Amino acid sequence: MNKNYKMFKKKKSGKGMKKLYRSSSNRIIGGVCGGIGEYFGVDPTLIRLIWVFFTFVGGSGILAYIICWIIIPEEP
Repeated sequence: MNKNYKMFKKKKSGKGMKKLYRSSSNRIIGGVCGGIGEYFGVDPTLIRLIWVFFTFVGGSGILAYIICWIIIPEEP
């Protein structure tokens, strides 16, 4: 059987797919940056620094954080 077909079938069935959650163990305020860091396999401190940068440069960081805090579910 074709290897690409097996990968497609696995993705379509939902097995092995990661889900984005707010971190319960790696949180400072709401766990948003910790959850994003865990999802992408990056240090959450780097995500926090990027978030602070966008807050000071564009001003949209605080609003985006609040929206993510509301939308992203808590880690089970």
